[in-house]
Amino acid sequence: MSYDLTNKTAIVTGAARGIGYAVASKLASCGAAIAIIDYCAEDAGAEAAKKLQDDFGIKTAFYKCDVSDFEMSKQTADKIIEDFGGVDILVNNAGIVRDKLMLKLSEEDFDAVINVNLKGTFNMMKHLYTHFMRKRSGKIVNVSSVVGIMGNAGQANYSASKAGVIGLTKSAAKELAGRGITVNAVAPGFIMTDMTNSLSDKVKEQFTGAIPMKKGGTAQDVANAIAFLCSDDSSYITGEVIRVDGGMAM
Repeated sequence: MSYDLTNKTAIVTGAARGIGYAVASKLASCGAAIAIIDYCAEDAGAEAAKKLQDDFGIKTAFYKCDVSDFEMSKQTADKIIEDFGGVDILVNNAGIVRDKLMLKLSEEDFDAVINVNLKGTFNMMKHLYTHFMRKRSGKIVNVSSVVGIMGNAGQANYSASKAGVIGLTKSAAKELAGRGITVNAVAPGFIMTDMTNSLSDKVKEQFTGAIPMKKGGTAQDVANAIAFLCSDDSSYITGEVIRVDGGMAM
């Protein structure tokens, strides 16, 4: 389904590839201008932005930024507002994993995941908070995970970060609702990406066997849910967490 996001500007973090790129592509197909934030090599980010521009004829730009860095995030948010004349949509997708059983999980592994996944989400919301309040409108969508709801062995750091994103989402939704700003989250389950495609067939079967729909999802499935939450069709939905997981966390 397509939504009308013409004359809207969206920031999508972690959008040079994977789920983030699928989200950026979906929003671009709806007419939104896209600011891609990623910490990847500049060539990859620039190529992603150019492809969106070529495919959909919308304004795009790439900004290299480590969202876990408070000051860098602020400078990037301010530059995007200046370059695009404003921002209407923020999708916080940037995230990393460092999976280990807690017995072997180092402080560095824990801090790195919390800093990118949770603090990075906070940083971007913080730096656009006043902008959205002044506009008295805005759509914020944060990418959490089903493991933030149900936990997962070997992912204590990742689960904690994604559970934190849900708490952050609900708190911000309560703060901003009176200003016409919605804040929601999506919680993907087992999504087939380059990372999951590298898993063995046996591991994939174990994951899909635990899913009522008996299959993994796609990046497009996640992008479709996010596009809905960025559209006017979701104007009376805020503080919600939509699972995109085939029933995995029911």
